Amino acid sequence: MMPVSATPFSWRGIILPAYLPTLLFSLGEGAIIPVIPVVATERGASLALAGLIAAMLMVGELVGDLPAGWVVARIGERNAMIGAALIAVTGVLVALASPTTVALGVGVFLLGLATAVFGLARHAFLTSYVPERVRARALSTLAGVFRAGWAIGPFIAAAIIAVAGTSEPVFWVLVASCFAVVVVLVLLPDPERAFGAARLAREASATDPDAPTAGEAEAAAASQGVFRAIVVHREVLARIGTGIGILAALRASRTMILPLWAVSIGMPPEQAALVIGISATIDFALFYVSGQVMDRFGRMWSAIPGLLGLAIGHLVLAFTHDVPAAAAWFTAVALLFGVANGLSSGVILTLGADLAPKANPAPFLAGYRTIGDAGQAVAPLVVAGVTSLVSIMAASATMGVVGLIGAGVLWRYIPKYVPRRLR
Repeated sequence: MMPVSATPFSWRGIILPAYLPTLLFSLGEGAIIPVIPVVATERGASLALAGLIAAMLMVGELVGDLPAGWVVARIGERNAMIGAALIAVTGVLVALASPTTVALGVGVFLLGLATAVFGLARHAFLTSYVPERVRARALSTLAGVFRAGWAIGPFIAAAIIAVAGTSEPVFWVLVASCFAVVVVLVLLPDPERAFGAARLAREASATDPDAPTAGEAEAAAASQGVFRAIVVHREVLARIGTGIGILAALRASRTMILPLWAVSIGMPPEQAALVIGISATIDFALFYVSGQVMDRFGRMWSAIPGLLGLAIGHLVLAFTHDVPAAAAWFTAVALLFGVANGLSSGVILTLGADLAPKANPAPFLAGYRTIGDAGQAVAPLVVAGVTSLVSIMAASATMGVVGLIGAGVLWRYIPKYVPRRLR
């Protein structure tokens, strides 16, 4: 049996089955998400209710993570992505069929469920079929493709709103994107069969120089179901999972704190939007650099600098709110956030792939992704709660301290479970 290093692998082989559907699906999401609060208010919702309806996307994703593991394990990655696209279309049709806030909330919740299934399916696919030597680059590229779709989608939405004069027609962008996903996946050969031989070669290779270490062997124990996988891997999920949950929380916090901070210090909206846009551009530009760093030097060299950068940025904001150069400090921190998040692009996906059982990754990844999504969902609540009780400076400081704790957790446990290999 040929060793992993000699296993044939082609980037072209994963562009169509993994990256193109991801780009299409995220483009549709990127178009619809910014207009959800607008449509809610047009239907008579208050600002608070509009925010709750928008949050149903994350609620649906969090609720759907564990069932998604069972679905992907039972029907396969391609069928799961097709099913997720159809669920997303159903959600949009529900939202459009009845001009009520309830229907909109149900539709957004279904979109969250679809996002959970789709995200886990593409994650499991790349975990199974991409060789370890290029895994980080493949998964950081996946993260970059996802961000590209989210960056392009709002421009499409803006153009449609300018022409139609209303927001609801934007929902059809997601419908078109999802049908395009289904067409691509149906017309392509089943990637699970096309890559099956390569996966078997990697699993059976006795001379593999990248064979799992003792720490990874613990994380790669066989599991047949989602809850069994959580029980079997409870130690690694509690340790590495805590770190990646905090990283996800810091990422979510930054997207909430930056616009709130700009309002708090009185920065003009157009200036704040420009700064945040530049930060997002830097973030996107570094996704492949992150993969190169992880593949060449190890996962810690992406995870730790990224988490430290996000934590330090939150702490700097906390102490510069009332200084004369508050706008300059805001700009510097926004750029730091872009660099830090870009350098850690794909690290959560890559660590999950490293730790997941290779023969049946979906159940483990379901529990793993649930922890990350929980951190992402809790962070805005923490920021809002601390801001209302104390101040936005205290909220930023709180998240900064949490980020430092998370960096310590990953510093301690990544070498144990995913040590750097000598090549």
